[in-house]
Amino acid sequence: MYNPSRPSAARPRIAVAGATGRVGSALISKLAAEKVELVALSRASGTERLPSAVTVATVDFDVRSTLEDALRGADRLFLSHGTSPRQVANEIALIDAAVGVGVSHIVKLSVLGPPSRLHPFDWHMQIEAQLATRDVGFTVLRPSSFVDILARAGAPIASDTWGGAAGDGLVNLIDTRDVADAAFAALLDGAHVTSQRAYHLTGPAAVSMPEIADQLSRLLGRTVTYQHRSPAEQRERLLASGLSEFVTDLLLGLDRLFYESTLAETTMTVRELTGHAPRPVTDWLSDNISLFRK
Repeated sequence: MYNPSRPSAARPRIAVAGATGRVGSALISKLAAEKVELVALSRASGTERLPSAVTVATVDFDVRSTLEDALRGADRLFLSHGTSPRQVANEIALIDAAVGVGVSHIVKLSVLGPPSRLHPFDWHMQIEAQLATRDVGFTVLRPSSFVDILARAGAPIASDTWGGAAGDGLVNLIDTRDVADAAFAALLDGAHVTSQRAYHLTGPAAVSMPEIADQLSRLLGRTVTYQHRSPAEQRERLLASGLSEFVTDLLLGLDRLFYESTLAETTMTVRELTGHAPRPVTDWLSDNISLFRK
């Protein structure tokens, strides 16, 4: 478990890239209660929701000086980027800028999984490979798929049309809050600033989509089913729902990994880093049950 009682500076300055994302926003909320200086790197709107104590620095990934200006004076950097074709170039640009201005430790949000040609797994592999060549301390967090992905099933479940190509495959879904807790511990760890480490983060147990349907049935008091479809049928349905080919391919890639139980691994890392057990899928379902009501 990380020990935050040995900071490298009396009041460390922490830069957060991705502060308005799922993990970033939860992380910012936790850090705002600590004795740290916070700067959120932003290239878009949404920063008005950040705590007032957070300094906002506008960046342009195509202009390195904006990245350096935003990072100058920072001791640590949390690096998260939305999934997009620009992800590799943008994250590497930010890593290089951080190293250039003397950031001592980078906590990168990556992804759990084997070597793969599927996006975004291959993109994270490329970024990790580049990070490994830089002379900087880092912590790579590799979470399994976020349980939040089930939010996409809200409307289909409410209309009894939920399904996909995951079959009975197992996946160990992780709560976003647990990933944020792990990032929080890594950023405040003053004992391993120069270390270069990677951690696999998972929930407490792997589940299948039919098992999630059973859990929802109990919570909703009605029968929920997961309709098994071929990848081709699921692709047709996703495109017909209005999703782009890019997002459709991402979701089909996840279904393939779920079907093959590629992400069924269970680790104790969340408990070891944070001191608490990872939250089960049922907690997230209970907290968000309104998404699935008719």
